[in-house]
Amino acid sequence: MPTLNKRENFLRLIRRELPEYIPEYNLFWAFGGPAFLRPAPEPGKPMTNMFGVEYVMDSGGIVPAAMPKTHDFILTDITKWRDIVKIPDYDVSDSAWEDAAKQAADARNPELPFGGGVSAGWFQTLVSLMGFTEGLSACFEEPDEVKAMMEYFTDWSVEMSKKYIYYYKPEFGFIGDDIAHERNPFLSLEMFQDLIAPYWRRYYAVYLDAGLPVGMHNCGHFELYLDDLVDMGCSFWDPVQSSNDAVAIKAKFGRELALCAGIETRFYDENTTEEEVRTAVREYCDALAPGGGFAMPELALFVEMPGISEVELKHFTWMGDEFEKIRYSYY
Repeated sequence: MPTLNKRENFLRLIRRELPEYIPEYNLFWAFGGPAFLRPAPEPGKPMTNMFGVEYVMDSGGIVPAAMPKTHDFILTDITKWRDIVKIPDYDVSDSAWEDAAKQAADARNPELPFGGGVSAGWFQTLVSLMGFTEGLSACFEEPDEVKAMMEYFTDWSVEMSKKYIYYYKPEFGFIGDDIAHERNPFLSLEMFQDLIAPYWRRYYAVYLDAGLPVGMHNCGHFELYLDDLVDMGCSFWDPVQSSNDAVAIKAKFGRELALCAGIETRFYDENTTEEEVRTAVREYCDALAPGGGFAMPELALFVEMPGISEVELKHFTWMGDEFEKIRYSYY
Protein backbone atom coordinates (compact mmCIF):
# COMPACT_ATOMS: atom_id res chain seq x y z
CA MET A 1 0.00 0.00 0.00
CA PRO A 2 1.24 3.54 -0.74
CA THR A 3 2.66 5.63 2.09
CA LEU A 4 2.34 9.02 0.33
CA ASN A 5 -0.96 10.83 -0.17
CA LYS A 6 -1.97 12.44 -3.46
CA ARG A 7 -0.37 15.79 -2.58
CA GLU A 8 2.97 14.34 -1.44
CA ASN A 9 3.22 12.07 -4.45
CA PHE A 10 2.47 14.89 -6.91
CA LEU A 11 5.06 17.14 -5.25
CA ARG A 12 7.65 14.42 -5.78
CA LEU A 13 6.78 14.45 -9.47
CA ILE A 14 7.17 18.20 -9.95
CA ARG A 15 10.39 18.23 -7.93
CA ARG A 16 11.79 15.83 -10.54
CA GLU A 17 11.89 12.97 -8.07
CA LEU A 18 10.58 9.45 -8.57
CA PRO A 19 7.00 9.25 -7.28
CA GLU A 20 5.80 6.31 -5.23
CA TYR A 21 3.07 5.56 -7.77
CA ILE A 22 1.69 7.25 -10.90
CA PRO A 23 0.40 10.62 -9.69
CA GLU A 24 -2.94 12.08 -10.60
CA TYR A 25 -3.18 15.63 -11.81
CA ASN A 26 -6.01 18.15 -11.78
CA LEU A 27 -5.52 21.60 -13.30
CA PHE A 28 -8.04 23.04 -10.88
CA TRP A 29 -5.71 22.41 -7.97
CA ALA A 30 -3.84 25.50 -9.17
CA PHE A 31 -4.98 28.26 -6.83
CA GLY A 32 -5.32 31.67 -8.46
CA GLY A 33 -4.45 34.17 -5.76
CA PRO A 34 -6.59 36.72 -3.94
CA ALA A 35 -9.95 37.81 -5.30
CA PHE A 36 -9.08 41.48 -4.84
CA LEU A 37 -6.73 41.24 -7.84
CA ARG A 38 -9.71 40.39 -10.06
CA PRO A 39 -12.61 42.78 -10.62
CA ALA A 40 -15.75 41.61 -8.90
CA PRO A 41 -18.64 41.30 -11.38
CA GLU A 42 -21.36 43.87 -10.80
CA PRO A 43 -25.01 42.78 -10.90
CA GLY A 44 -26.39 43.11 -14.41
CA LYS A 45 -23.00 43.92 -15.93
CA PRO A 46 -20.67 41.67 -17.94
CA MET A 47 -17.66 39.98 -16.39
CA THR A 48 -14.38 41.76 -17.23
CA ASN A 49 -10.69 41.33 -16.50
CA MET A 50 -8.44 44.00 -14.98
CA PHE A 51 -8.12 45.77 -18.33
CA GLY A 52 -11.84 45.88 -19.04
CA VAL A 53 -11.97 42.98 -21.53
CA GLU A 54 -15.47 41.53 -21.47
CA TYR A 55 -15.79 37.76 -20.90
CA VAL A 56 -18.66 35.46 -21.82
CA MET A 57 -19.41 31.91 -20.73
CA ASP A 58 -18.48 29.15 -23.16
CA SER A 59 -20.05 25.79 -22.43
CA GLY A 60 -18.45 24.02 -25.40
CA GLY A 61 -15.32 22.79 -23.62
CA ILE A 62 -14.70 19.99 -21.15
CA VAL A 63 -15.98 22.29 -18.42
CA PRO A 64 -17.84 25.61 -18.78
CA ALA A 65 -15.38 28.51 -18.85
CA ALA A 66 -15.36 32.29 -19.20
CA MET A 67 -13.74 33.34 -22.48
CA PRO A 68 -12.93 36.78 -23.94
CA LYS A 69 -15.61 38.16 -26.22
CA THR A 70 -14.64 37.57 -29.84
CA HIS A 71 -15.54 41.02 -31.19
CA ASP A 72 -15.38 44.71 -30.21
CA PHE A 73 -11.79 44.40 -28.98
CA ILE A 74 -10.65 47.22 -26.74
CA LEU A 75 -7.21 47.56 -28.38
CA THR A 76 -7.07 47.88 -32.17
CA ASP A 77 -3.64 49.52 -32.53
CA ILE A 78 -0.75 48.12 -30.50
CA THR A 79 1.04 51.48 -30.63
CA LYS A 80 -1.83 52.91 -28.53
CA TRP A 81 -1.58 50.28 -25.80
CA ARG A 82 -0.36 52.80 -23.18
CA ASP A 83 -3.66 54.67 -23.49
CA ILE A 84 -5.79 51.54 -23.11
CA VAL A 85 -3.91 48.92 -21.10
CA LYS A 86 -3.78 50.21 -17.55
CA ILE A 87 -3.47 47.94 -14.54
CA PRO A 88 -5.80 49.26 -11.82
CA ASP A 89 -4.18 50.86 -8.79
CA TYR A 90 -4.65 47.97 -6.40
CA ASP A 91 -3.82 49.80 -3.19
CA VAL A 92 -4.19 46.72 -1.00
CA SER A 93 -2.98 46.58 2.58
CA ASP A 94 -0.87 43.87 4.16
CA SER A 95 -3.86 42.94 6.30
CA ALA A 96 -5.95 42.31 3.17
CA TRP A 97 -3.28 39.93 1.85
CA GLU A 98 -3.10 38.25 5.25
CA ASP A 99 -6.89 37.82 5.40
CA ALA A 100 -7.05 36.42 1.85
CA ALA A 101 -4.20 34.01 2.53
CA LYS A 102 -5.85 32.84 5.75
CA GLN A 103 -9.11 32.17 3.95
CA ALA A 104 -7.23 30.13 1.35
CA ALA A 105 -5.37 28.22 4.05
CA ASP A 106 -8.58 27.48 5.94
CA ALA A 107 -10.19 26.12 2.77
CA ARG A 108 -7.14 24.09 1.80
CA ASN A 109 -7.38 20.34 1.44
CA PRO A 110 -4.14 18.87 2.88
CA GLU A 111 -4.51 15.90 0.55
CA LEU A 112 -4.06 18.13 -2.52
CA PRO A 113 -1.14 20.27 -3.79
CA PHE A 114 -1.43 23.96 -2.97
CA GLY A 115 -0.07 26.44 -5.49
CA GLY A 116 -0.67 28.50 -8.59
CA GLY A 117 -0.03 32.12 -9.45
CA VAL A 118 -1.45 35.54 -10.21
CA SER A 119 -0.82 35.89 -13.96
CA ALA A 120 -3.53 35.64 -16.59
CA GLY A 121 -1.00 34.66 -19.27
CA TRP A 122 1.03 36.85 -21.61
CA PHE A 123 -0.07 35.65 -25.04
CA GLN A 124 -3.62 35.22 -23.83
CA THR A 125 -3.64 38.78 -22.51
CA LEU A 126 -2.51 40.07 -25.91
CA VAL A 127 -5.20 38.23 -27.89
CA SER A 128 -7.91 39.03 -25.35
CA LEU A 129 -7.14 42.71 -25.89
CA MET A 130 -6.77 42.57 -29.69
CA GLY A 131 -8.13 39.26 -30.97
CA PHE A 132 -6.01 36.70 -32.77
CA THR A 133 -5.83 38.47 -36.14
CA GLU A 134 -4.73 41.86 -34.85
CA GLY A 135 -2.70 40.41 -31.99
CA LEU A 136 -0.63 38.17 -34.25
CA SER A 137 -0.28 40.98 -36.79
CA ALA A 138 1.08 43.19 -34.02
CA CYS A 139 3.69 40.55 -33.16
CA PHE A 140 4.92 40.70 -36.76
CA GLU A 141 4.54 44.42 -37.46
CA GLU A 142 5.30 46.07 -34.10
CA PRO A 143 7.31 43.64 -31.98
CA ASP A 144 8.88 46.40 -29.88
CA GLU A 145 5.46 47.67 -28.86
CA VAL A 146 4.35 44.15 -27.99
CA LYS A 147 7.45 43.70 -25.85
CA ALA A 148 6.88 47.01 -24.10
CA MET A 149 3.36 45.93 -23.16
CA MET A 150 4.61 42.53 -22.04
CA GLU A 151 7.23 44.23 -19.86
CA TYR A 152 4.55 46.37 -18.24
CA PHE A 153 2.40 43.33 -17.49
CA THR A 154 5.41 41.35 -16.24
CA ASP A 155 6.51 44.07 -13.81
CA TRP A 156 3.11 43.88 -12.13
CA SER A 157 2.99 40.07 -12.23
CA VAL A 158 6.41 39.79 -10.59
CA GLU A 159 5.54 42.16 -7.77
CA MET A 160 2.21 40.46 -7.09
CA SER A 161 3.91 37.05 -7.19
CA LYS A 162 6.35 38.11 -4.49
CA LYS A 163 3.40 39.00 -2.27
CA TYR A 164 1.56 35.83 -3.22
CA ILE A 165 4.54 33.69 -2.25
CA TYR A 166 5.11 35.58 1.00
CA TYR A 167 1.51 35.46 2.22
CA TYR A 168 0.10 32.29 0.63
CA LYS A 169 3.18 30.07 0.95
CA PRO A 170 2.33 27.98 -2.15
CA GLU A 171 4.03 24.70 -2.98
CA PHE A 172 4.47 25.50 -6.68
CA GLY A 173 4.11 28.31 -9.22
CA PHE A 174 2.08 28.06 -12.38
CA ILE A 175 1.41 29.77 -15.71
CA GLY A 176 -1.64 29.16 -17.90
CA ASP A 177 -1.01 30.73 -21.31
CA ASP A 178 -2.40 28.76 -24.26
CA ILE A 179 -0.16 29.63 -27.19
CA ALA A 180 -0.80 26.76 -29.59
CA HIS A 181 -3.52 25.31 -31.78
CA GLU A 182 -3.99 21.56 -31.99
CA ARG A 183 -1.88 21.39 -35.16
CA ASN A 184 0.72 24.12 -34.68
CA PRO A 185 1.90 26.85 -32.30
CA PHE A 186 0.61 30.34 -32.97
CA LEU A 187 4.13 31.84 -33.04
CA SER A 188 7.35 30.72 -34.69
CA LEU A 189 10.09 29.63 -32.33
CA GLU A 190 12.07 32.80 -33.02
CA MET A 191 9.05 35.03 -32.35
CA PHE A 192 8.22 33.10 -29.18
CA GLN A 193 11.80 33.47 -27.92
CA ASP A 194 11.67 37.20 -28.59
CA LEU A 195 8.15 38.14 -27.49
CA ILE A 196 7.00 35.65 -24.85
CA ALA A 197 9.80 33.54 -23.38
CA PRO A 198 11.67 36.39 -21.61
CA TYR A 199 8.57 37.28 -19.63
CA TRP A 200 7.68 33.72 -18.67
CA ARG A 201 11.30 33.40 -17.53
CA ARG A 202 11.11 36.51 -15.33
CA TYR A 203 7.88 35.29 -13.77
CA TYR A 204 9.17 31.79 -13.12
CA ALA A 205 12.36 33.18 -11.57
CA VAL A 206 10.37 34.63 -8.66
CA TYR A 207 9.09 31.18 -7.72
CA LEU A 208 12.34 29.36 -8.46
CA ASP A 209 14.27 31.86 -6.31
CA ALA A 210 11.87 30.96 -3.49
CA GLY A 211 12.73 27.27 -3.94
CA LEU A 212 9.42 26.34 -5.58
CA PRO A 213 8.89 24.16 -8.68
CA VAL A 214 7.02 25.76 -11.56
CA GLY A 215 4.62 24.41 -14.17
CA MET A 216 2.86 25.33 -17.40
CA HIS A 217 -0.65 24.85 -18.74
CA ASN A 218 -0.58 25.02 -22.52
CA CYS A 219 -2.97 23.22 -24.82
CA GLY A 220 -2.30 22.17 -28.38
CA HIS A 221 0.85 21.36 -30.34
CA PHE A 222 3.30 22.92 -27.91
CA GLU A 223 6.40 20.75 -28.19
CA LEU A 224 8.31 23.29 -30.31
CA TYR A 225 8.83 25.41 -27.19
CA LEU A 226 9.82 22.70 -24.73
CA ASP A 227 13.60 23.22 -24.83
CA ASP A 228 13.04 26.84 -23.79
CA LEU A 229 10.48 25.85 -21.19
CA VAL A 230 12.84 23.41 -19.48
CA ASP A 231 15.68 25.92 -19.71
CA MET A 232 13.49 28.37 -17.79
CA GLY A 233 13.26 25.82 -14.96
CA CYS A 234 9.75 24.52 -15.65
CA SER A 235 9.34 20.96 -14.38
CA PHE A 236 5.76 20.01 -15.37
CA TRP A 237 3.44 20.64 -18.30
CA ASP A 238 -0.29 20.06 -18.75
CA PRO A 239 -1.99 18.88 -20.94
CA VAL A 240 0.13 16.77 -23.27
CA GLN A 241 -2.41 16.34 -26.03
CA SER A 242 -2.14 13.75 -28.77
CA SER A 243 -0.77 16.17 -31.39
CA ASN A 244 2.50 16.14 -29.42
CA ASP A 245 4.87 13.16 -29.58
CA ALA A 246 4.66 12.30 -25.90
CA VAL A 247 6.88 9.22 -26.20
CA ALA A 248 9.69 11.16 -27.87
CA ILE A 249 9.33 14.03 -25.39
CA LYS A 250 9.53 11.61 -22.45
CA ALA A 251 12.65 9.98 -23.96
CA LYS A 252 14.29 13.38 -24.36
CA PHE A 253 13.52 14.99 -21.01
CA GLY A 254 12.83 12.12 -18.62
CA ARG A 255 11.97 13.51 -15.18
CA GLU A 256 13.20 17.01 -16.12
CA LEU A 257 9.73 17.75 -17.53
CA ALA A 258 6.84 15.80 -16.05
CA LEU A 259 4.13 15.12 -18.62
CA CYS A 260 0.74 15.67 -17.03
CA ALA A 261 -1.24 13.88 -19.67
CA GLY A 262 -4.19 11.70 -20.39
CA ILE A 263 -5.69 9.60 -23.12
CA GLU A 264 -7.93 11.73 -25.28
CA THR A 265 -11.37 10.21 -25.67
CA ARG A 266 -12.68 12.48 -28.42
CA PHE A 267 -11.92 9.74 -30.95
CA TYR A 268 -13.99 7.21 -29.01
CA ASP A 269 -17.62 6.63 -29.85
CA GLU A 270 -20.46 4.26 -29.04
CA ASN A 271 -18.65 1.50 -30.94
CA THR A 272 -15.51 1.67 -28.80
CA THR A 273 -15.35 -1.44 -26.64
CA GLU A 274 -14.43 -1.75 -23.00
CA GLU A 275 -11.36 -3.80 -23.83
CA GLU A 276 -10.17 -1.19 -26.32
CA VAL A 277 -10.39 1.49 -23.64
CA ARG A 278 -8.66 -0.61 -21.00
CA THR A 279 -5.91 -1.64 -23.43
CA ALA A 280 -5.32 2.01 -24.34
CA VAL A 281 -4.84 2.91 -20.66
CA ARG A 282 -2.33 0.09 -20.13
CA GLU A 283 -0.38 0.89 -23.29
CA TYR A 284 -0.29 4.61 -22.48
CA CYS A 285 1.02 4.06 -18.97
CA ASP A 286 3.51 1.44 -20.20
CA ALA A 287 4.89 3.98 -22.68
CA LEU A 288 5.16 6.99 -20.36
CA ALA A 289 5.21 5.89 -16.71
CA PRO A 290 8.55 4.01 -16.38
CA GLY A 291 11.19 6.12 -14.65
CA GLY A 292 8.74 8.77 -13.46
CA GLY A 293 7.98 12.09 -15.09
CA PHE A 294 4.35 11.22 -15.90
CA ALA A 295 0.94 11.89 -14.36
CA MET A 296 -2.58 10.92 -15.39
CA PRO A 297 -5.53 13.31 -15.01
CA GLU A 298 -7.84 12.88 -12.08
CA LEU A 299 -10.36 10.73 -13.93
CA ALA A 300 -13.01 11.07 -11.24
CA LEU A 301 -13.33 14.71 -12.30
CA PHE A 302 -14.58 13.64 -15.74
CA VAL A 303 -16.95 11.03 -14.39
CA GLU A 304 -18.59 13.72 -12.26
CA MET A 305 -18.90 16.31 -15.04
CA PRO A 306 -22.40 17.76 -15.37
CA GLY A 307 -24.04 16.82 -18.64
CA ILE A 308 -21.73 13.90 -19.36
CA SER A 309 -23.26 11.46 -21.87
CA GLU A 310 -23.83 7.80 -21.08
CA VAL A 311 -21.18 6.80 -23.62
CA GLU A 312 -18.60 9.18 -22.11
CA LEU A 313 -19.48 8.01 -18.62
CA LYS A 314 -18.77 4.42 -19.63
CA HIS A 315 -15.43 5.33 -21.20
CA PHE A 316 -14.20 7.36 -18.23
CA THR A 317 -15.41 4.74 -15.76
CA TRP A 318 -13.48 2.01 -17.60
CA MET A 319 -10.40 4.23 -17.82
CA GLY A 320 -10.49 5.06 -14.12
CA ASP A 321 -11.01 1.45 -13.10
CA GLU A 322 -8.13 0.19 -15.27
CA PHE A 323 -5.83 2.96 -14.09
CA GLU A 324 -6.49 2.08 -10.45
CA LYS A 325 -5.54 -1.53 -11.17
CA ILE A 326 -2.11 -0.65 -12.60
CA ARG A 327 -1.00 2.68 -11.16
CA TYR A 328 0.91 1.15 -8.24
CA SER A 329 2.86 -1.35 -10.31
CA TYR A 330 5.50 0.86 -11.96
CA TYR A 331 7.67 2.12 -9.08
